[in-house]
Amino acid sequence: MLVKTVNLWENTPGAYEKAPTLDIFIPEKKTSDIAVVVLPGGAYRQHAVHEGKGYAEFLNENGITAFVLTYRVNPHYFPLPLLDARRAIRYVRHYSEEFGIDKNKVYIMGSSAGGHLAALTSTYHKTIDFEGVDEIDKEDYRPNGQILCYPVISLRDEQFAHRYSGEMLLGERREELGDALSPNLIADETAPRAFIWHTFDDNGVNSINSLEYAKRLRQVGVNAEVHIYPHGRHGLGLAKDTPYVHTWTQHLLDWLALE
Repeated sequence: MLVKTVNLWENTPGAYEKAPTLDIFIPEKKTSDIAVVVLPGGAYRQHAVHEGKGYAEFLNENGITAFVLTYRVNPHYFPLPLLDARRAIRYVRHYSEEFGIDKNKVYIMGSSAGGHLAALTSTYHKTIDFEGVDEIDKEDYRPNGQILCYPVISLRDEQFAHRYSGEMLLGERREELGDALSPNLIADETAPRAFIWHTFDDNGVNSINSLEYAKRLRQVGVNAEVHIYPHGRHGLGLAKDTPYVHTWTQHLLDWLALE
C-alpha cells in the first residue's frame, strides 16, 4: 500500500514545473527483499496511472516493495528524465535498510516511453548534468534488472522508432541525439538481465522495438526473457481482462524468483 510520497532531492536540480517525486508502496506482508522502481509510460508527455500505481499494487500483493517515480516530462527535455530515474535507484539503495530490501536487488520497470527510460537507465553510462550533489548520489544508479512492458526503444530509426516520444524527450535534438539514446544501439555487456513483453500487432509502439533490443542483448551476452503475444492493443498494463496476454504477470514473478 502507498505509505508516503517523497521528493528525490531537498532542492531539485535543473528546471522543473513540479518537483519529481517517489511514491513508496510497502506490502502488508513482505515476502521478498527485492525492490522495483516503476516508471509509468506516457510518451514523455504525461504519466499513465495504471502503469504506475497499478503495477505497484500488483507487486505489493505479491510481497514485493515498489516505488513509483513521477519523472520530469515535456516541456522538460533530456537529460532530466534520466537524472530522475538514476536518482530514484540511488535513493532506494541509500535507504535500503529502512525499506527492508536488498540494495543489490533493485529492479527498474517501465512501460512504453517509461520502458525506454528504464532501458536507458540500464544502458547509458555517460555522466549527466547535476549528478554528485550529496551522499545519495554516491550510490550506483545501475539497476540489477530491467522489466520492460511494450517499450519504446529506438528514438530515430525511421522503420520502427516511436518518433513522438523522441520529439518529446529531445525536441529539435532528436536527429542529433536519437541514436545515442536508443538502447538497442548502445547496450553492452554491463546491462542487467531483462524481462520484456510486447504484443506483436501493437499499433502504438512497434513490437520490433522489443525484438531489436532483445537481439542486441543477445549479441552482447546479456540474458533476457522475452514474450511476444500475438494480439493486444498498446498500453494494456496488467492486461487482467485480456485473454492470454494477462499471463505475463505470472511469468514476471517466476523470472524474479530466479534471482
